[in-house]
Amino acid sequence: MAVLADLARIQTLVVVPGGGRFAEEVRRADRRLGLGASPAHWMAILAMDQIAHLLAAIAAGAVVVERPRDVRAGRLNILAPSRWLREADPLPHSWTVTSDSIAAWVAGALGARRLVLLKSVEGVPGAGKPVRARATPAQLGGIVDEHFARALPPGLSCWIVGGARPERVAALLATGTTFGTEVSARGRPARRRVRATRERARRRVRR
Repeated sequence: MAVLADLARIQTLVVVPGGGRFAEEVRRADRRLGLGASPAHWMAILAMDQIAHLLAAIAAGAVVVERPRDVRAGRLNILAPSRWLREADPLPHSWTVTSDSIAAWVAGALGARRLVLLKSVEGVPGAGKPVRARATPAQLGGIVDEHFARALPPGLSCWIVGGARPERVAALLATGTTFGTEVSARGRPARRRVRATRERARRRVRR
């Protein structure tokens, strides 16, 4: 958090926290009581709000934000996502969705240049140097949630970096590359594919 606070002085950063142990308590309550998909979904997102306040308390100059209009340059913005997600409700209410998919959706909604997932691993096994990997459950199973491949906007630069090595995050933001796993979203937006198909059809008709 100290490294991110320093980096935020020269570029606009938004931290999307995980739910941590608070979210694990929700999982336990759901298994024990059968809360249902929607209550468990919103309770887990509220767990992310709690972690946002925790992180802001330990990072100098960090500010908790709740909506895109609250994001400012020159400071570390830490998103408490529940209010924004309640209004937009963009993702399935399921345990297949975690903070991974929420961060991917937030990055797309903010028009971010890059999404960086800080994990306890560097991504795919053997990622001792930059490695390109497809963002599918088959290739990143157990590293990102099951919905992530669908939530990641096509064309968005995305990396998985070990959170215990903050210097690698700093290197990535400074140079565009680092030790970790570079994740490539599959394909192009559907609208473009449809348009290209229509153009090919018109050409065939003209001929």
